[in-house]
Amino acid sequence: MTENENTLDCIEAVKKIKAAILQSRYMAARLANAEQLKLYFGIGAYVSANSREHKWGTGAIEAISRRLQIELPGLRGFSARSIKYMRTFYEAWNAAGVIRQLPSAELEQGQILHLPIATIQDNTNRQSSIADLPSEDIAAFLQIGFTHHISLLEGCKDMAERWYYIRRCAAEFWSVEALKAHIKADDFRKYGVLPNNFALTLPDARQAAMAVRAFRDEYLLDYINIDDADSEQDVDERELNKALVREVKKFIQSLGHDFCYIADGFRVIDEDEESFIDLLFFHRGLKCLVAIELKRGRFKPIYLGQLNYYLSVLDDRERHPDENPSVGLILCREAKRRIVELAIRDFGKPMGVATYRLGSDIPKDYSTLEPLVSGVQQILDKADDTDVGVK
Repeated sequence: MTENENTLDCIEAVKKIKAAILQSRYMAARLANAEQLKLYFGIGAYVSANSREHKWGTGAIEAISRRLQIELPGLRGFSARSIKYMRTFYEAWNAAGVIRQLPSAELEQGQILHLPIATIQDNTNRQSSIADLPSEDIAAFLQIGFTHHISLLEGCKDMAERWYYIRRCAAEFWSVEALKAHIKADDFRKYGVLPNNFALTLPDARQAAMAVRAFRDEYLLDYINIDDADSEQDVDERELNKALVREVKKFIQSLGHDFCYIADGFRVIDEDEESFIDLLFFHRGLKCLVAIELKRGRFKPIYLGQLNYYLSVLDDRERHPDENPSVGLILCREAKRRIVELAIRDFGKPMGVATYRLGSDIPKDYSTLEPLVSGVQQILDKADDTDVGVK
């Protein structure tokens, strides 16, 4: 065997072993998270049965937490607050009828939701079940961390809304802070209602439906702070554009995980006339280019003519043969739905109009809800990776 062949064999061996290691780590983390949820659900059941029935006196949970720290030095995730969260976790899902008792072997296969009380006995002997929980929902439920679950229970009262965020958390690997941001932006009610002409301009009905689901009708850009201008005036959007580019990672997060950033100020030329598209993305699901035009003021019908031209140039100059027609989005400060619907329906290119809110729109009383400075985010993400308990 030559030295070159030996090197190639080594590279291939490393590739396969690395893949096996990463897959094993993923499976171990997935099973560990499921076991942790099982433990927390069981503890929550036990605490609920004893604290709600007044078997324990005032301060019992705090005393239990302190004693646990003595018995198990260095134990994390079992503060009094965390134990109360475990009780909340149990009561919310038990009352909803989602939890059921099933063999642990099925849990390990990730096919059936199985969060038993384990070795802790629930004196109330309550059991709830649901007949037809989809396997993908079960897997998603078990995949996300306990802190994610608590954020969902605190931020979402509607069961359909909770399941929406559980699915997206699992599919897009959101951090806890990303989940909170999406809940705050009210994704659940904002997706699928964008004023658009997709049904009229996209050749495939499924493609049109997917395009509607890809965009929200309003975006919360609370990480952008710029002085607002009179919405009736024509103003320069470069300041907003620069602010979004500085925070492009957060902007992509607000758009959705299928959006791939290409450029800002993307230059297009036709007949020696050059124009610049504010933001250009590629959407993996739609398999098309997405042009986004930023407007600091109120929506005006003339904006659609400009965007329609950009989409024509993109389709003519940039679109690959295997890609779908380019889609455009006007992102403006405010818009009247009826005006948008009338203005957009006769254009030949697929377009939609969405609005946005800035951090300055949030009432001062709620200013503490705004994202923390960079750096704190990294600390929170690291803590979430190492300890799913709430501190």
